[in-house]
Amino acid sequence: MKAAIRTHYGSPDQIEITSLDIPTPKADEVLVKIHATTVNRTDCANLTAKPFIMRFILGFSKPKKPILGTDFAAEVVEIGENVTEFKKGDKVMGFNDMGAESQAEFTSVPAKNLFLMPENISYNQAAASLEGAHYAYSFVHKVDIKPGQKVLINGASGAIGSALLQFVRQYKVTIAATCHTKNLELIKSLGADKVYDYTSEDFTTDTKAQYDFVFDTVGKSTFGKCKPILSKNGVYISSELGPYSQNVFLPLVTAISKKKVIFPIPFSTQKTIPYIINLLKQGKFVPVIDRAYTLDDIAQAYSYVITGQKTGNVIVSI
Repeated sequence: MKAAIRTHYGSPDQIEITSLDIPTPKADEVLVKIHATTVNRTDCANLTAKPFIMRFILGFSKPKKPILGTDFAAEVVEIGENVTEFKKGDKVMGFNDMGAESQAEFTSVPAKNLFLMPENISYNQAAASLEGAHYAYSFVHKVDIKPGQKVLINGASGAIGSALLQFVRQYKVTIAATCHTKNLELIKSLGADKVYDYTSEDFTTDTKAQYDFVFDTVGKSTFGKCKPILSKNGVYISSELGPYSQNVFLPLVTAISKKKVIFPIPFSTQKTIPYIINLLKQGKFVPVIDRAYTLDDIAQAYSYVITGQKTGNVIVSI
């Protein structure tokens, strides 16, 4: 099979397309044929081992798993002897932020980490519904959002932000969002009541607009900058560690204060993916797809994603 690998951490030019043996599923695993995957922010961290803490998880001097990829939409082609919940031909999807080795033609996955795809979506849509939406789930389930409150989403056009905007839309709240000029209409169509064009506006200076929650899905702001726009009991959540990893420590410091920081430690995929699938079935969540690449051109996909300019998700069709 063809697979995208890297033997050392580094830039996209470290990626090789090579031929490997098709894996044999263990007793509790399922062999799947990959139809679509994405190149996402987690993949880029796994490629570069940045932030440095990633090395303690992925392998300190070199990656334990050479094959790249964290999410997939696929077809079951073989099942392990102990697997009863899936059969050949089933359309499935899954995500593993520590590496699913899914940027390849085949991968073998523990059955417990597989989920049946909704019948109303394509492989590309299924793949685009995983990584960003998985992290978006953590934002809304770390807090208690009530009707009438005001929410700001920084970075609403990314994979996390575009999913989070649609998740928050289910609550009876007022939503503000930030994005690039090119995505203003898209973000309005996804449910934002107010949109800040970050190329010409700094949302943190709009102190007249007091928000109950500021969800920073791109980690390009800080609690200090957002504090003036938070309401009396406002909450700031960022998807990134922040300068000097402050977003890990600030929840302790702000625990007794009125304005708080919460760090969104991700929930298990056993919670997040069924939630996502339910919304996909109801048509309440439609993943945003920017563009698609072939496996042979996957290094170009990484180079594009690393620029931070993608809209929604970047697909790799296999």
